[in-house]
Parts: sequence; C-alpha cells; structure tokens
Amino acid sequence: MNPVLVNIIYLIAASLFIFGIKGLTKPRTAVKGNQLAAAGMFVAVVVTLFDQQVISFGVIVCGILVGGAIGAVMATRVQMTNMPQMVAMLNGTGGAASLFVAAASYLDMTGYNTGLAPQAAELLNIGDTGASTVNMMAIGITVLIGAVTLSGSAIAFAKLQELIDGKPIAIPNNQLITGLLLAGSLIAITVISTSPDHGFLFVMLIAAALALGLILVLPIGGADMPVVIALLNSYSGIAASAAGFITGNIALVITGSLVGASGIVLTRIMCVAMNRSLFNVLFGVMAEGGETIDADEIYEGKIKISSAEEVAMLLETARSVIIVPGFGLAMAQAQHAVKELADTLEKRGTEVSYAIHPVAGRMPGHMNVLLAEAEVPYDQLKEMDEINPAFETADVAIVIGANDVTNPMAREDKGSPIYGMPILNVDKANTVVVVKRSLSPGFAGLPNPLFAMDNTVMLFGDGKQAIIEVSTSLKEVTKNEMA
Repeated sequence: MNPVLVNIIYLIAASLFIFGIKGLTKPRTAVKGNQLAAAGMFVAVVVTLFDQQVISFGVIVCGILVGGAIGAVMATRVQMTNMPQMVAMLNGTGGAASLFVAAASYLDMTGYNTGLAPQAAELLNIGDTGASTVNMMAIGITVLIGAVTLSGSAIAFAKLQELIDGKPIAIPNNQLITGLLLAGSLIAITVISTSPDHGFLFVMLIAAALALGLILVLPIGGADMPVVIALLNSYSGIAASAAGFITGNIALVITGSLVGASGIVLTRIMCVAMNRSLFNVLFGVMAEGGETIDADEIYEGKIKISSAEEVAMLLETARSVIIVPGFGLAMAQAQHAVKELADTLEKRGTEVSYAIHPVAGRMPGHMNVLLAEAEVPYDQLKEMDEINPAFETADVAIVIGANDVTNPMAREDKGSPIYGMPILNVDKANTVVVVKRSLSPGFAGLPNPLFAMDNTVMLFGDGKQAIIEVSTSLKEVTKNEMA
C-alpha cells in the first residue's frame, strides 16, 4: 500500500482512539467512546495486515478465531466481582505481547531466525550503525517494561484471586534488590544496543525484568491494588508504544502512548485518593504500618446491632439517604438489590444518591461499573469531593462493605497507616447503617471506629440478603400506609 495513504489511515485511527478516550470520561458517553476506540483499532489492524508482509494469513485468522473465542467467553462468564483480576490479566497479556514482539525482533536482527533476517534488517536499518543502535535500545526497553508488566500483573492477579496472601509480602533488602535489578537491566540494554550479538545477556535481561516485576508488586498489599492496576495498565501502554517503534507502526506508537499517559494520570489520581507517594508505588515501597491497634478496645460494649425491620423504620421517615458502596457490595453482588431499595425510597419521596470513593473496590471505577450494571442513574453517582458536604444534612447513610474509605482514623489518628487518606465523611450523617458480615477489618487490616460511634448501627449479614430484607420491610410499611 502507498505509505502516505497508510499513515493517513493510521492518523484517522489515532483520532478515533482520542475521541474514544474522551468519551470514556463521562458515563453517558462511555459506550460510544468504547465503540469509537474499537473502530479505530479495527481500522488500524486491517491496514497493518495489508501493509505488512504477512507470512501466513491462515495463522492470523486462526489467532483471531481463538482469541475472539477466549474474549467472548471472558466477557460473558467473568463476574463483575472478578473484573479486577481480569483487568490485571489483560495488562499482563499486553506486556507479554510487547515482550514477544521485542524478542522476535531481536532474534531477527541478530540472525537467530528461520530466514526472516533480511526483512528485519531492512526494517531496523541494520546497515546504519546509529539507527541499529537506537532500534536495539528500543528492543531492550520494550523487553524491560513488557516483562515487568507481565510478572507484576501475574502477582496482582494472584493476590486479587487469593492464590497468594493479599497482605504485603516483605522481601529482605527489597530496595537494594530492586536497585540492583534495575541497574543490571539498564547495563544489559546498553551493552546489547552497542553489541547485539549477546544472546545470553538478552536472556538474562528478560529474567532480570521478570524478577523486577515480582519484587515491585509482592510488597504491595490488597488495599493498594487499585493503584497497582492503574500503574500496570500504564506500563502495558508504554511497552506497546516501544513495540510500535520497533516495528515501525505509527498507530501502535500513538495507541501505546495514549494508554501509557492516561494510565499515569489515573495512577496519580489513585495515589492522591489513598495518600500514597507515586515514587513509592513505582518502586514498590509502600507506607510502613503503624502500631497494632486493638479492635476490642474500640468495639467492646459500643456496637449496636440492628435488624432489617429497624433499619426500614429509620428509612421510613428519611428525606435524604446516601448509599456508600464498597467491595462487600461487589462480593455479595448486591447492586441490583441496592437499586431496588433506592427505587422504593424514591417512590416515598426520599432523595437517594451514591457516594463513590475513587478507590472503593479493587480497581479504579469498580463501583461505577457495578452500579451501571444495575442501571443506577448516572446523575446519582457522586464523587467524593461532591458528596462529602452532603453527609452533614443526610438523614441516613447506608454503608455496604466499604471499610477503609470510611475509616475516621484517616482523619484523626496520626499513628494510623492510612492517616491523611481522603475518606468519605460518613460519620457526619445523622444515622449510619453499616451492612457487613462481621467486624473484620478491610484491606488495610485496621478496625473502624465508625462502627462504634453513637450514631451508627450494624446490620450483620450477607450484603445482598440484608438489603433485600430491608427493602421488603420498607415495602410492607409503604403498603400499610396506602391501606
């Protein structure tokens, strides 16, 4: 194909990506944005297939069919509660794809191939020493970032899936090992860039990068997984961009750059929401835990246990109710039950809104996705800065499984590991109803003084079942009033 025409079509695809990302910034335009981005990717893939010297379209068609089948199964069968694990897995596969492209390009460039070296030599400008050095450096950087993304995402998936302990896993001399692995990787990249014929060193680079990904994510606990997922998403984009540079694919460079940049922005937002340092997240050095806090000292004799009927009586006269979703809502799959309760309240003239903390759940936007699945109106979803002032005038706040993001220790206890983290001011509401299976701590491992406050009542049980019982009781009250 004409190179000029190819670049023009790539530019159109890139524009669709940008408009797609713009659409994703608002719930109402998210679906359209996703469709635009998908269309851009389709155009870019088709043009690439016709522009490049494809060895076998049969292999590509088989790959599309297999990958499409796997994607369809994942899309239809993976539950919303497992979406964070799925995102972590997709980040990892993105890193792996970039790693494999870089490894194949290295093998082609150095002649360790099955006859494809001439094509790679032309693509990578092997005849030009300077260009060859730059491209080999791009291969090394792609290997480093892609491998870190792959192994780091594997650990994030294992923690989220509870295949390994979700708590921070301490590694002796973690910072020293991280520094040595990173320095060794950079030295290997430098050597390979100037003298490519070092196959063993290339293998060692891959091994070091994979180990670096493990070291970076293992010390990070489940409470910080939203930040880690956003960061790994950024890494996968940067790796893809570098892979595009290797293959000379402008669309891949642009796409990877967009993902990498947006991922970093999102990571920064997550860090602010959790009072974390971006530097510490980048290098796997999270905040040290404070002194052990005795939960019995906080809870003993202060917990007030309620029932669905009593909560329904509280809601009977409420004019303003704020629902605070957390990971417990996701685990119980209570989003539809919550929507039904909200509909019942609204029929009684009660104003209902939802308080969304940026890191509620296990991935960015987790609660938004769950509530959207239950067709909760977009305008009822309020971000933390918008909803916090409303708690002071709310009659009832219903907390479903949200623990750390409602913990007053973040405001009041300077010795707490979460001190300084912005939280939802749930405790300011007139009455707080906490729906929870038990008094077990959240990801941060801390007791929550909110549960023992004078204006708080605990409704113990499965989140979905508890909300259904409250909704049923409230409907009975409404029916009796109408009778």
